[in-house]
Amino acid sequence: MVMSVALHLLIVGIALAGWSWTSPISEPEPRTISARLVSPEPRPSPVVDEQDQRDREQERRQQQERERQQQEEQARREAERQAQEQARQREEERKRQEAQARERAEQQAREQEAARQKAEAEAKERERQRAEEERKRQEEAKRKAEEEKRRQEERRRQEEAERKRQEEAARQEAERKRQEAERRLREQQLEALAEESRREREAEARRQQEAAAARAREAQMLSESEKYQALIRERLSQAWYPPSSATEDMTARVQITLLPTGELVNARLVSSSGNTAFDNSALGAVRSLSRYPIPSDRDTFERYFRQFTIEFNPQRLR
Repeated sequence: MVMSVALHLLIVGIALAGWSWTSPISEPEPRTISARLVSPEPRPSPVVDEQDQRDREQERRQQQERERQQQEEQARREAERQAQEQARQREEERKRQEAQARERAEQQAREQEAARQKAEAEAKERERQRAEEERKRQEEAKRKAEEEKRRQEERRRQEEAERKRQEEAARQEAERKRQEAERRLREQQLEALAEESRREREAEARRQQEAAAARAREAQMLSESEKYQALIRERLSQAWYPPSSATEDMTARVQITLLPTGELVNARLVSSSGNTAFDNSALGAVRSLSRYPIPSDRDTFERYFRQFTIEFNPQRLR
């Protein structure tokens, strides 16, 4: 900043000096002098004195100008010297700071290197200690494993001897039991043959009775289901109003799910007639009945009326 101010002052001084050099010096106009010889003695001419005076004045001004220029030149040189000195000082300060920065960086690098070496040494020592501990642990584990293996081997030998003893005792007991069982088996076989013959005769009689009862039950359930199916078709026929667009070829199948009380749980279209109005009329007829006639027998209900399908056709309802 100081150097910049000095350079500006130098430029202003040079500009002022140039303006002074270029400014014209006004010369006095020559005067008209009339002279008359009075005395024969020589006397200095007034014209010559005035000219000398003007010359001296001009010389004085020139001397002042030279002094001013010398002062400006001296000031310019002093400003340049000061600027150079400041630049030199700044450069020295910069070099000093750079040297200090390098020294700090080198010191930091040395410290980091020392810390790194110390950390590496500590890590190596920890690794060595871990390896030593691991080696001791493995040796201890190996020793314990060998001891356990010896104990297991001894236990296995004892268990093997005990097992053979027990097997021999069991074999002898089994042989005794086998012979006893064979004797009893022969006796039981004779008794079993007689009992089996009796059971077969009784079972055959029961099967015939159950078959007859099942056929009678099936016939009864079928008859009862047909009766209630006819009642349901009659109720749906009364509740169904086919649309005017219905034709004889249209058939809609609706799946009906009931509760044991005869109440409707769900009505689902499983086969469409192709006509939305026809399908909706069939579903509406199914949903219009609040309670369906169903048999009181639970087996008949579960088999035929828990879930069944009704076909809606203008000529038939089945």
